[in-house]
Amino acid sequence: MTPHHTKRLLMLALLAVLVGVTAREGFSSAWVSQYTYANADALVPAAAISVSRDEAGSQVWSKEEEIPIQKTKIELSKRIVDYHIEVSLQEENKLLQGTQTVTWKNPGRKPVSELYFHLYPNAFRSSDSTFMQESGGRLRNDKATASSIGSMRIESLETIQGESLLPRLHYVQPDDGNTNDFTLAKLRLPEAVAPGASVSLRMKFEVQLPEVFARMGYAGDFIMAGQWFPKLAVFEPSGMRGRTGEGWNVHQYHGNSEFYSDFGTYSVKINVPDGYKVAATGFQSGAPITQNGRQSYQFYADDVHDFGWSASPDFVYAEEPFSTTGVPGVRIKLYLDPLHAELKDRYMHAAKSALTKFAQWYGTYPYSTLSIVVPPKGGNGAGGMEYPTLVTAFSADNENPGFELERTVVHEIGHQYWYGMVATNEFEEAWLDEGFTSYAEDKVMESEYGVTPNLALEASYMTDPAPLKQLAWSYHDHNHYAENVYMRAKLVLTGIENQVGDAAMRKILRTYFQKYKFKHPSTADFQRVVEEVTKTKWNDYFSQFVYGDAMADYSVEAIQVRAVQSEGNKQQYESSVLIKRNGGIYGPLPILFKFADGTTLTKKWDGQEAHIQYRLLHDSPLLWAAVDPHGTNVLDNQHINNFMKAELPEKTRTRWSLMVSKLVEGLFGTVAW
Repeated sequence: MTPHHTKRLLMLALLAVLVGVTAREGFSSAWVSQYTYANADALVPAAAISVSRDEAGSQVWSKEEEIPIQKTKIELSKRIVDYHIEVSLQEENKLLQGTQTVTWKNPGRKPVSELYFHLYPNAFRSSDSTFMQESGGRLRNDKATASSIGSMRIESLETIQGESLLPRLHYVQPDDGNTNDFTLAKLRLPEAVAPGASVSLRMKFEVQLPEVFARMGYAGDFIMAGQWFPKLAVFEPSGMRGRTGEGWNVHQYHGNSEFYSDFGTYSVKINVPDGYKVAATGFQSGAPITQNGRQSYQFYADDVHDFGWSASPDFVYAEEPFSTTGVPGVRIKLYLDPLHAELKDRYMHAAKSALTKFAQWYGTYPYSTLSIVVPPKGGNGAGGMEYPTLVTAFSADNENPGFELERTVVHEIGHQYWYGMVATNEFEEAWLDEGFTSYAEDKVMESEYGVTPNLALEASYMTDPAPLKQLAWSYHDHNHYAENVYMRAKLVLTGIENQVGDAAMRKILRTYFQKYKFKHPSTADFQRVVEEVTKTKWNDYFSQFVYGDAMADYSVEAIQVRAVQSEGNKQQYESSVLIKRNGGIYGPLPILFKFADGTTLTKKWDGQEAHIQYRLLHDSPLLWAAVDPHGTNVLDNQHINNFMKAELPEKTRTRWSLMVSKLVEGLFGTVAW
């Protein structure tokens, strides 16, 4: 044996001893890299990409070689649910046929005797469903067609031992008592589930897809399967979201509401006709298996609370690896409509920009994939929607869209943070996901694309403000819902930022994300974070603008100017200016006064009282006064009353020149009324 071989054996022996000692002491995980990029039980293949051209000369990005990806052993969430689903698309009649084994773990302290399932496709069963009654068959700019009829039928439901529970399943309507609504079902279990124990059920179901509308359905050969499987509701333990007693949080599918579900794991096999490409939540664990003219795709995801997928034979596929600070390793996957194949770089840039900024500002993106689906023309009912690790852009209606392409991608990726990881109850507190995402979207668009929001204009749309924390279907209609939970909520967050500063606001949102990722926080939880970071009470602000319906309108109510004689018979002018608060309290606010001799004076008012009156003595008459001239009060929805010209004394009225008039108009011309 040579000295070289002896040294090698000694090193191997030393390494074996070291590993044994660390395992015994509980440090064996120290040898595992903290950067593990996918979640499979073993090494699974992930495809590299090559670029070629099809017969028409169009670029096609295809998978060639397989790269191993290692699973993380870290559980990021409590994993209350576990789904094993197999689904087959019957393309001719647009039918999904599925089976699932679902396991639910009781997170509470008491035995639980019933389960609740959301059966969302039944919203499209008839015009009498609660969703259709409330929405009038419209969502955003999309309208249901005569073919937008869909449904879900539970064909079997049994225990693992084979006992049928289907007779125990009953539709319930806790929100409105509408007996024609079948979107929520209650199952009475044969035996209660003890605290910390689990129950597993086998189900067989069938979904008739509607022509695409309200996030799901088909458009030609394009399929969007969102909210497509029987999904368990959320059981909230005592203390979660302020609950004093534990219990199920259950609601029907409403015209304005989105969704709420628990974190867990998903193993989903999707069977489609040969030639279809499939995008889905999570990562694809191996190449699709082709058999009898069909393909089966296997996907896996953990620490997510939903699973969406899309399929089309027309997708142009592209993939790029990406990593940066806070994004340890992700494959960005594009499933493009052919009309947007040449826009690949724009989609990629928007995705990378969003991931980079959100990771920098809020925290790590922990998943190994991010898929972006571009629906075809006519498929926008599926567009602009978020699912864990998968988002949909707006449909490819034209070849050269403006910044709405980037804005939509950025917004939906923002939902990976505010909805995906910080999983708020969208039934009851939609502003915590839509408002936060709209705020974050504006920040990225300004940082990366130079697109500055016109907050004054957006505030002017708030003609019917409403409380942010309320049931989503309590708003008058979808426009009223959107104006408040998207736009007004964003203004409320910007109002906090303007008072505490950019750095403190960044710290607030990062602290909130880090504290509540993979949890279900409430409005009260967010307020506590604001107060912890700023070391200030925010009860008044939240009472007015979050729990209440206030806006913060301040106006210059009246100006009077009169000539007076001062000592020594010197003529001066006394100006009396009344400033009024017409809504919620927001301050301090600057008040700007401009005099005829060109001088200006700024006063600062705390904005607390109903009004304040200023009396100013000056050598020259007052020309005008303006409250908050630089628009720092983003919650002011009546900017037209922020400015007033003075009524000048008769002797000095002729001095009001056209030049001064134009100067004032120019100063405020950029403010949208």
